Amino acid sequence: MKHILVPIGISPDAHQTLQYAVDFAEQFGSRIYVMEVFNVSVGAGKSLANVTKKVAESGKERLKEVIDKIDAKGVNITIATYNGSIVDGLKDIDKELGIDLIIMAPRSNDVTEELYLGNTSGKIIKQTDIPTLIVPKGSVMTPPKTILTAFKSGILKRNRILNPLLDIKKKFGSTVNLLLVKTPGYSDDDLRINTALMDASSQITMTEAPTTYLGVLERFESQQPDMLCVFRHKRGFFKKLWEKNTIQKSEFSSRVPVLVLSVKKD
Repeated sequence: MKHILVPIGISPDAHQTLQYAVDFAEQFGSRIYVMEVFNVSVGAGKSLANVTKKVAESGKERLKEVIDKIDAKGVNITIATYNGSIVDGLKDIDKELGIDLIIMAPRSNDVTEELYLGNTSGKIIKQTDIPTLIVPKGSVMTPPKTILTAFKSGILKRNRILNPLLDIKKKFGSTVNLLLVKTPGYSDDDLRINTALMDASSQITMTEAPTTYLGVLERFESQQPDMLCVFRHKRGFFKKLWEKNTIQKSEFSSRVPVLVLSVKKD
């Protein structure tokens, strides 16, 4: 896990997410990229290059202020700004550097407290294929003892999809418990669990529920995991995201970090 990217929003608590990322990166010897995006358009008679430069410099100064609030612990932190959409920016930096993990807060600002995932965070989950760790506001990084990994189909096209989960398990000695949720219309193939996922697990539970999310709700309190791991695909755990970017806390909320793995990335 060499490169970790942390999108910095406008929340006054953005430094808390960055501190979590630094504490996490320190364990893996990772490099951190903090990123801020902006959109610049200018009217007639103005220089786009000059305006973009000024906005980028202002963004870098703000990111430096966030960095100054944390204990960097010797972790290499690089500042990146991008003129355009957050999704395009993430895809470009991933193409250039290869991002192994995004660490972000559920919301980039605190305006809508009733939301679990805000619009920007939702776009990242919905429109990118980069593994993402969603860290609740104010979380302090502690080694996860138990990781509940929930899914509706045990079929994975590529074992490397599991790399972030396996890296975390290996580094912290975490116990991985699997939860296979049989949803309406499941097939026998869905019940065949990927060998690498099986090898990583200590316990397998099967349950039936209308959705993967509801299946997790049924088991979450009894297992009390330190981290929840789910898979990103169109009919997966965050199904609501394919209808909209935001998710209400009444629909889903988590007091533990949520690791979202991509099933699509090559």
